[in-house]
Order: sequence, then C-alpha cells, then structure tokens
Amino acid sequence: SLDQVGLAEMKTAVEASGGIVIQTDSYKNPVFKQSLKRMFIPPGEAEHLAMHSNATMETFCSKDIKVCGALGPASGVDGKKNNLISDTVVGLGGTTTWKMCCLEPSTTVAVIYDVVAPHGSNDVHQGQNQFFLQFVTRYLHESGTLRCRVTTVTRRWVDGSHVGDLIQGFDQECAAAFVARLASYKMEVEEDFDATRWLDRSLIRLAARLGDYRKDEPESFQLQPQLAYYPQFMFHFRRSPFVQVFGQSPDETAYQRMLLNREVVSEATLMLQPALYAYSFNSQAPEPVLLDVTSVSPDRILLLDAFFYVVVFHGSTVAQWRKAGYHNQPEHAAFKTLLQSPQTEASSIIRRRFPTP
Repeated sequence: SLDQVGLAEMKTAVEASGGIVIQTDSYKNPVFKQSLKRMFIPPGEAEHLAMHSNATMETFCSKDIKVCGALGPASGVDGKKNNLISDTVVGLGGTTTWKMCCLEPSTTVAVIYDVVAPHGSNDVHQGQNQFFLQFVTRYLHESGTLRCRVTTVTRRWVDGSHVGDLIQGFDQECAAAFVARLASYKMEVEEDFDATRWLDRSLIRLAARLGDYRKDEPESFQLQPQLAYYPQFMFHFRRSPFVQVFGQSPDETAYQRMLLNREVVSEATLMLQPALYAYSFNSQAPEPVLLDVTSVSPDRILLLDAFFYVVVFHGSTVAQWRKAGYHNQPEHAAFKTLLQSPQTEASSIIRRRFPTP
C-alpha cells in the first residue's frame, strides 16, 4: 500500500536508537512542519525540547526484591549476571541496566519488580519495615557535560491481608498507563495474545482482591476512591486504537504505541481516555464533562484533548451566533471571551506537546 512506509518494522530500531518519528500524510501537514520546527528551537527559548543523549539507567534494590524488566524507549544492556535479576521476565528483562540513546524531560520508563521474600517472613514484614529502590542515571547533557543523577526512594512493607494499606498506596492513573504499556507490548511479542480477555481478567482479579462487596449481591459492589477511575480507564483502553487495531494501518498502530511507551503518566492517560471540557456562560472556568453525547449542548463549546488530536466544537446556538458575527459587536464582549478561551487553551496544548497534535 502507498501509505505504508514500514514504520511498524522500523519501530524497534527507532526506540533502540533514540530516534524521533512524526507520522503525517504529507510534508505540508502542519503537524509535520511544526514538529520539525520545534526540533531546532535553541536552548533558553520557551518550546525548546531539551534532548540529551547516550543515557544509561541502572537500578538497585533491597535483597527481598528482584528486577523483572523495564518498559520504555530503551534497550537492555547485557551485563554480568547478578542476584538482583528475577527469573520472571517482563518487557526488557534479564538485566538491571538499560540504554537510552535519547533522553528528554518527559521520557518515562516503567521498571517492574518481583517480591521474592517468602510470605509472612518475619524479618521482612516486621523486623525490617522498609525497602529501598535506587536509580542511577548517567547521560550526556545537551551542553556537552556528563551528568549523573542518583534517585533513591523508600517504601514500606505491608502485610498482604491488610487491603486498606494496599489501597492507600495505589495510583490508578499510573497503574492504567503501565497496564496499557504491558498489553501493547504483549500484543506485539506474543503470538496468540488476546488483549481484551487479558484486560478483563486482570480487572476482575483487582476488583475481587480490593473491592468491597457482599457475596451474591452484585449491587453491593463498590471501589474505594483510589481505585474508582481505574475500570473507566480500562473500558476506554479496550476500545482504543491500541487494542482495536482493525481499520487502521500497522504503521499507525506502531506510531501510537511508540508514543504510549515513552510519555509521562498524565499524557498516557489522555491517550487511553481523552479529556473533555465544557465552556459556557454559566461557569467562569472550563468544567470537565463526561465523554458522552449528553455533554453536547447548543449553548456550550467543548474542548476535546485526545493527545493525538485537539478538537474545539461549537454547539449549534454558539455556531449561529458566531456566524452572525455577534463576537465583533462591543455589547457582546462576554461572547467574544467565551469563543477565545477554548482556542487559547487549545493553542497552549499544541505548543507544549511534541509531536504536535
């Protein structure tokens, strides 16, 4: 096919070498032109990308934890075998060091650990209540200097039977972004992987373990606020182009998964579940509304941020007023402000995001 350039086949090379991909239908497309322009903005200016190079990230952890692997725009470094490497491999496994040829402020890598301490072992859960994770990142700064950053975090052990403690430490947005990365990875490397079924089963396991319910009473089921939006993220992810690949080219799928694999959690959750904001005369600030047809109203302006696309939609009444030129009349200054607000916000989203939506 003429619109296939082989991006799906080149995906591994791009990620392993730190390359940048911008997918558009022509060189005249503003997405391509604006994204390319941003790559040449000099340091010190507002939209500078701050790309660094030749980075390695190494992880160390307490003795009761082992490293399963990582998911991100990196490649594993074959080093000497050590006792920190788990037998269970997830993503880029078999190592505790990864190479990233390109490092941006937004580059995000997920590292997966395995708890190898025996359940109920007194020395872990009682005598020694903390464990440590450390990341050593070395990279060549854009100024030409070598930098080393060491990040050490501590977490505390909790007994698995104390569900309340587990829920307190649950980050639903981070979990959704990670599960999306893992499912996308499995769809590419496993032959007969059924993503929808796997996602359903993992959601059922989570709900059975951490949900509140009375047996045989479905209406009694509820989730704590720390988990409440996670099923919603999974619902939208199951219907997203990451999973439902029918109707789009392998190149488009590869491009979207490549960006999901490197973006920060806030941007990744937008890819899974777009944000929708409503602007109206009734509210001073934009209010988040449901991704549903009920949010469409004649006297509202909607702003949809789906990461790859930013859309400003005018309700029928607002569109008629705009066509009639009311916003150009001094007595309708409030209407002019209403029209400008979503456009200003959309422009700021487009300016700060790379590649340009």
